[in-house]
Amino acid sequence: MQGIDFDEAIRLHNTWRRQFMNAFARGSYADMPLSDHQGCMFGYAIAAADDASRALPQFQALIKAHTRFHALAGEIQELSSNGMAEDADLMLPELSDASHRLANLFDELRTLQRDARS
Repeated sequence: MQGIDFDEAIRLHNTWRRQFMNAFARGSYADMPLSDHQGCMFGYAIAAADDASRALPQFQALIKAHTRFHALAGEIQELSSNGMAEDADLMLPELSDASHRLANLFDELRTLQRDARS
Protein backbone atom coordinates (compact mmCIF):
# COMPACT_ATOMS: atom_id res chain seq x y z
CA MET A 1 0.00 0.00 0.00
CA GLN A 2 1.31 3.42 -0.95
CA GLY A 3 2.17 5.40 2.14
CA ILE A 4 -0.53 7.89 3.04
CA ASP A 5 0.02 10.13 6.03
CA PHE A 6 -3.29 9.36 7.71
CA ASP A 7 -2.65 11.70 10.63
CA GLU A 8 -2.19 14.54 8.16
CA ALA A 9 -5.19 13.38 6.13
CA ILE A 10 -7.39 13.44 9.21
CA ARG A 11 -6.05 16.85 10.19
CA LEU A 12 -6.65 18.27 6.71
CA HIS A 13 -10.14 16.85 6.45
CA ASN A 14 -11.08 18.11 9.90
CA THR A 15 -9.77 21.54 8.92
CA TRP A 16 -11.95 21.47 5.81
CA ARG A 17 -14.97 20.40 7.90
CA ARG A 18 -14.39 23.17 10.44
CA GLN A 19 -14.04 25.74 7.66
CA PHE A 20 -17.32 24.55 6.19
CA MET A 21 -19.10 24.60 9.56
CA ASN A 22 -17.74 28.06 10.35
CA ALA A 23 -18.70 29.38 6.93
CA PHE A 24 -22.12 27.81 7.28
CA ALA A 25 -22.61 29.42 10.70
CA ARG A 26 -21.72 32.83 9.24
CA GLY A 27 -23.89 32.25 6.17
CA SER A 28 -20.90 32.90 3.93
CA TYR A 29 -20.25 29.44 2.51
CA ALA A 30 -21.02 30.34 -1.10
CA ASP A 31 -17.36 30.02 -2.05
CA MET A 32 -16.72 26.79 -0.16
CA PRO A 33 -15.44 24.11 -2.57
CA LEU A 34 -18.03 21.40 -2.03
CA SER A 35 -17.95 19.10 -5.01
CA ASP A 36 -15.34 16.92 -6.65
CA HIS A 37 -13.27 17.21 -3.46
CA GLN A 38 -11.96 20.59 -4.59
CA GLY A 39 -10.17 22.23 -1.72
CA CYS A 40 -10.09 18.99 0.28
CA MET A 41 -6.54 17.77 0.36
CA PHE A 42 -7.61 14.25 1.25
CA GLY A 43 -9.39 14.05 -2.09
CA TYR A 44 -6.01 14.52 -3.72
CA ALA A 45 -4.48 11.73 -1.60
CA ILE A 46 -7.29 9.40 -2.66
CA ALA A 47 -6.70 10.26 -6.30
CA ALA A 48 -2.96 9.59 -5.94
CA ALA A 49 -3.36 6.19 -4.26
CA ASP A 50 -1.84 3.18 -5.97
CA ASP A 51 -3.86 0.29 -7.41
CA ALA A 52 -3.06 -2.00 -4.47
CA SER A 53 -4.53 0.54 -2.06
CA ARG A 54 -7.58 1.11 -4.22
CA ALA A 55 -8.26 -2.64 -4.30
CA LEU A 56 -8.67 -2.84 -0.52
CA PRO A 57 -12.31 -3.03 0.64
CA GLN A 58 -11.50 -0.54 3.40
CA PHE A 59 -10.15 1.91 0.83
CA GLN A 60 -13.27 1.51 -1.30
CA ALA A 61 -15.36 2.20 1.81
CA LEU A 62 -13.23 5.28 2.48
CA ILE A 63 -13.80 6.60 -1.04
CA LYS A 64 -17.53 6.06 -0.66
CA ALA A 65 -17.65 7.72 2.78
CA HIS A 66 -15.56 10.66 1.57
CA THR A 67 -17.80 11.18 -1.44
CA ARG A 68 -20.88 10.98 0.82
CA PHE A 69 -19.39 13.53 3.21
CA HIS A 70 -18.93 16.06 0.42
CA ALA A 71 -22.36 15.28 -1.04
CA LEU A 72 -23.92 16.04 2.34
CA ALA A 73 -21.99 19.29 2.58
CA GLY A 74 -23.27 20.19 -0.88
CA GLU A 75 -26.86 19.38 0.08
CA ILE A 76 -26.56 21.52 3.20
CA GLN A 77 -25.18 24.40 1.19
CA GLU A 78 -27.88 24.08 -1.46
CA LEU A 79 -30.72 23.93 1.06
CA SER A 80 -29.42 26.96 2.88
CA SER A 81 -28.86 28.89 -0.36
CA ASN A 82 -32.48 28.20 -1.28
CA GLY A 83 -33.82 29.69 1.95
CA MET A 84 -34.24 26.35 3.70
CA ALA A 85 -31.74 26.97 6.50
CA GLU A 86 -33.79 25.02 9.04
CA ASP A 87 -33.71 21.93 6.82
CA ALA A 88 -29.99 22.45 6.31
CA ASP A 89 -29.48 22.66 10.08
CA LEU A 90 -31.20 19.30 10.48
CA MET A 91 -28.55 17.71 8.25
CA LEU A 92 -25.57 18.92 10.28
CA PRO A 93 -25.61 15.91 12.64
CA GLU A 94 -25.52 13.61 9.60
CA LEU A 95 -22.49 15.52 8.33
CA SER A 96 -20.84 15.08 11.71
CA ASP A 97 -21.60 11.34 11.65
CA ALA A 98 -20.10 11.09 8.16
CA SER A 99 -16.99 12.84 9.43
CA HIS A 100 -16.66 10.33 12.29
CA ARG A 101 -17.11 7.47 9.82
CA LEU A 102 -14.24 8.87 7.79
CA ALA A 103 -12.02 9.09 10.86
CA ASN A 104 -12.77 5.44 11.70
CA LEU A 105 -11.89 4.37 8.17
CA PHE A 106 -8.70 6.44 8.30
CA ASP A 107 -7.78 4.55 11.48
CA GLU A 108 -8.46 1.15 9.87
CA LEU A 109 -6.32 1.98 6.86
CA ARG A 110 -3.57 3.45 9.00
CA THR A 111 -3.43 0.13 10.90
CA LEU A 112 -3.30 -1.84 7.64
CA GLN A 113 -0.52 0.39 6.35
CA ARG A 114 1.43 0.04 9.58
CA ASP A 115 1.01 -3.77 9.54
CA ALA A 116 2.13 -3.95 5.90
CA ARG A 117 5.37 -2.17 6.81
CA SER A 118 6.12 -4.65 9.60
